[in-house]
Amino acid sequence: MWPARTCRAPGDIRNLALTNQIGGRRVQRRTERVPVVDGELVVHLLGDAPAGAPTVLALHGISSNGLAWAPVAEALTGRLTLLAPDLRGRAESAHLRSTGLADHARDALAVLDHFGLDAPVLAGHAMGAFAAALAAATAPDRVSGVVLVDGGLPFPAPGTFDVDEVLHGIIGPAMDRLTMVFEDEDAYLDHWRAHPSLGPHLDTPAVGHLAAYLLHDLAGPRGQMRSTSSLECVRADWTDLMSDPATLSAVHALQCPARLLWAARGPLGQAEGLYTAARIAAAHLPSDVQVRRLDADHYGILLQPPAVRAVADAVAGLALGPASGRTSHTGVR
Repeated sequence: MWPARTCRAPGDIRNLALTNQIGGRRVQRRTERVPVVDGELVVHLLGDAPAGAPTVLALHGISSNGLAWAPVAEALTGRLTLLAPDLRGRAESAHLRSTGLADHARDALAVLDHFGLDAPVLAGHAMGAFAAALAAATAPDRVSGVVLVDGGLPFPAPGTFDVDEVLHGIIGPAMDRLTMVFEDEDAYLDHWRAHPSLGPHLDTPAVGHLAAYLLHDLAGPRGQMRSTSSLECVRADWTDLMSDPATLSAVHALQCPARLLWAARGPLGQAEGLYTAARIAAAHLPSDVQVRRLDADHYGILLQPPAVRAVADAVAGLALGPASGRTSHTGVR
């Protein structure tokens, strides 16, 4: 359980973000630029693990950035390291453009090449889960396991082909911000404070990681600050999530063990999540895809301690254990 909420002033939250601390602890982080088609992808190396420990590639959601994985990296301290890129059109990789999920899958394989990783585990949240599954299905010899966090399995048909309408209905304020201008960091955090799922976490011990993650998305001079997430890329990627055959079938084409952890509640705290037990059963997933329901919402699954521990344990279970006869004990060189 969370301790009682402590309301913080915006400046206090900003300072926590700058140090990226929770309870006085700091997640080790360094950044590297990886050559990809059309430029360089920024990749965050998160966590502190001994030499030779496995390295896992973790991909974020549709309007997110790599720092979304910081709480999981903290939970994995001493066990393994996470590589968490800012995907095309987001945060420090905002200069790159995406035409769909195949671009992210190709970039994921480029990251494996750059760091010399031999068949590591891939993890992904939301859109990142689809990209991880697509990369693993496209290059099965390059991946030893996949962890899908509230994503990777096709979503129900939305009933409309208007991408913006669908996204506004599913992620609400996260979509709204892409066309908004903010006075400063405090105004941006105020926007998120009103978010039904993320806002409450700004008054919990998750505030350090969450504020760092949110502010990593913000750029521009005071009075003209905007989200770095490209609306063009978000639209292109969502179109693939709903209609690209390779993306939608990737989870059924996996040739490695997989874990699907799904959130009980939706992105806006809806009582029903993006998935339900009935929808998952109807998908007839392969037998080596193990499924677990987590008592969290779509965002809280990477923020709430019990859910974070479950995600971290799923990642470590595949990365540290035998996977289809292949070794996944590959560290950053």
